[in-house]
This record gives sequence, structure tokens and C-alpha cells, in this order.
Amino acid sequence: MTDRYASFVRSGAGRALVKRLGLPDPPRLRRHTPGDPLLNGPALLGSATGGRLAGPVGKILTAAGVELRDPATADAQERFGALVYDATGVTDSTGLRQLYDFFHPRARSVLPGGRVIVLGTPPDECGTPREATAQRALEGLTRSIGKEFGRGVTAQLVHVTAHGDAGTATGLEATLRFLLSGRSAYVSGQVVRVGAGAAEPPADWDRPLDGQVVLVTGAARGIGAALARVLSRDGAQVVALDIPAAGDELAAVANEIGGTAVQLDLTAPDAPTRLADHLASRHGRVDVVVHNAGITRDRTLGRMDADRWDSVIDVNLSSQERINDVLLERGLIPAGGRIVSVSSIAGIAGNRGQTNYATSKAGVIGLVQSLAPALRERGISVNAVAPGFIETRLTARIPLVVREAGRRMNSMAQGGLPVDVAETIGWLAWPASGAVSGNVVRVCGQSLLGA
Repeated sequence: MTDRYASFVRSGAGRALVKRLGLPDPPRLRRHTPGDPLLNGPALLGSATGGRLAGPVGKILTAAGVELRDPATADAQERFGALVYDATGVTDSTGLRQLYDFFHPRARSVLPGGRVIVLGTPPDECGTPREATAQRALEGLTRSIGKEFGRGVTAQLVHVTAHGDAGTATGLEATLRFLLSGRSAYVSGQVVRVGAGAAEPPADWDRPLDGQVVLVTGAARGIGAALARVLSRDGAQVVALDIPAAGDELAAVANEIGGTAVQLDLTAPDAPTRLADHLASRHGRVDVVVHNAGITRDRTLGRMDADRWDSVIDVNLSSQERINDVLLERGLIPAGGRIVSVSSIAGIAGNRGQTNYATSKAGVIGLVQSLAPALRERGISVNAVAPGFIETRLTARIPLVVREAGRRMNSMAQGGLPVDVAETIGWLAWPASGAVSGNVVRVCGQSLLGA
């Protein structure tokens, strides 16, 4: 679907009109192409007094080929691909001044499509109430930066546990690589928690899913098809699943990526068992399960019949529970496995005319948050992504005024693409992302709606 407004804005006449009238100005986003460098310029790495992560992060970035600059010696006129700040040393509110001193003189020094990352300690792990207060304050800083810097610059807060190996390359590298790269073009204003789970760095960061068997439900079109392509590009053997009615489109996607197609209605009583039998006989396991299948049956609650309610809850939420139960019970998801579910910002903010859909997507968040601690001992991570306005055939059918509002009401002033959701799920699926679990990451260009 073409965003004609964004195309016009990038023309000479459009640029002049936007500037004169103060209209939304969608930037060109820096998206990932295989072989791209991690950043489009050097990174400035700073730290609060007593920070514990600047050393490990410097080693990670240097090994990834990033040019590092020290705030004490950097050229005042230089522009940066990223500003990275270790705020773990901030132990009370007065220490927050150190972030002002780092970011204030450099607010205009970030290149278009650049990245801002602040590293902190999870507030619930802090030793004192004052430290927890200061660390929680970082969330307001990063979300505001995401709305201020513009030009496709994203800003994230990464809470890194003080326990285990999360402060080393093993636990943190995958998250830094994702957030700094073009893969995270439509992810901004997020808080990601990196815990102490096991992580396996790949032999080749351009193919971080080599050797992995990945199941993608709802793979025939839209976000699901983009998922299949991205995961295959990253080295996965993809099992693409969709309903029999979408068989032709599903087969086309599977043939394109050299994967396999499974036609199955996930709401059928025997669907979980049939799927488990297929995975066991063909692959012996499934390393990553991506629950992408979903439907909408919109009506306001007072006008909604029971069938619309039941079908949406069944497809979007209950089927995920049933599949997880069977795959886990039969041991088909091994240690190091990943479960990634697709939620929605509707599950966070709600949406008029979508009580059934919002309920199901909020339930997906609950599923992830409840399963994560339960599966930690088995070495399996569980996360969710919550897309905002993504340019698909479904959003193309939204009335023009509502569609334009959805596109513009975010820090990027544009809709995302299916590939943006796919790249985020890809990161959560990597074996190297084992320290990330129980997270809900919005892919919404930092939507102005919701949390």
C-alpha cells in the first residue's frame, strides 16, 4: 500500500509546504539490508560515575565493527550514528544531571536514522528506593528523546540485570545489535529487559538462525509472509502454516523461501496434536514457535454477536495456549527454544469497535508474562511484539481519515511495514537472545496512543 502523503512530502514542493505549514514530516527510515554496517556513523559511548556496563558494551561494539568515540575527546562538531549511555551508576535523582550533561550538547549531533540507547538497572533490582526512583526516571528520558530528535532517530531504554552474565557479550550483544541496526527502524520508545538467561552467539551474525527450525502461523500473507522471508533469510528452516483456504498463497510463500507448507485450521479440536505429529516426524523438534495467526471481527460490544467474540478469542489467544501446551508437553521445544507471540497496541490501549480483538491481544501479553518465569528453568524464552499501524491489506481497507490518523500519530509520522514486525520477531527468535524473556516490544514507530 502506497503512502502518497509521504511520497509527496519528499518532493521539492512537498518539503516547502511541510516546513511552511508545520505538517507531519515522515523521515526516510534506515532499514536493514544484509551486509549493511551496524551503524551509519561512529558511536559516542558515555557513562555515569560508577556505571557497570560501559566496559562490556565498548568491547561488544568494537567487535561488531563500530567506531567508538569518548565524550572527553570527541570533536564537538562530529556527528554520530548512535549515542549510547551507561546510566547504571545513577543511584539517586541528583545523579540524573549526568544524563543532561551527556545528551544536551549532542541533541543535534545524531545522524538521520541514528540510534539512542540508555542502559539501566531494573528498578526492582535496585538496592535502595532512591536508586529505584532514579532508574525508573530513565524511561521518561528515553521516550521523550524518541519524540524530540526526529529524522528517523530511535531511542530505547535497556534494563540489564546485575545478576548472571547479562552484562557480558553473551547476554547483551544480540539486543544491542538489533537496536542499533536498521532492523529496529520502526521500534522506538521501548523498554527492553535483558535478564540472565543462556544465550548462544551465532557463527555468523548475518545468519543468526542457521540450523533453526521455525514455525510461523498465519504465514500466507501480510506480516506472516514477511516473517517467513526474514527468518529464512537469517538461516532458518521455516515451516509455514495457514488455513486450507489460503493454500495457494501459502504454497507460493513456502516455495519462494524453500520452506514447507502446512495447511491447518488451528481452531480444529485435533489441530495441536496434528501439528505436533508433523513437527516430530519431519523435524524432530521446533526451535522457534511464532504465533502470528490472527483475525478481526469488529463491532462495538453492544452490537457484537457471540460468534464474533468467540472466533477472535479462539484464533488469537486460545489456539496459542493449546499449541504451546502440546508442544511443551511432548518436549518438542528444546532448551534454547523460543516462543514469540504477536499482540497489538490494541491490547495495550484498547480500541473502539474491537473489544474482542483487544481482549485477545491483551491476553497474549498475559500469556507471555505468565509463561516466561515458568519456562525459564527449561531454557525457553517467551516474548511478544505489539504492532501499531502496519501497512497491510487490512489497514488499506480502513477509511481514509482514520487511516491517515493511524499513520501520522507516531514519532515517525508514517505506518510501519510488515518487515518491521518480522525483523523484531527475528531478533527475539535468535539463539543469541536467550537473555530476553517476558518482554512486550511495540513495533509502532512510538505510537502516541497507549503506553
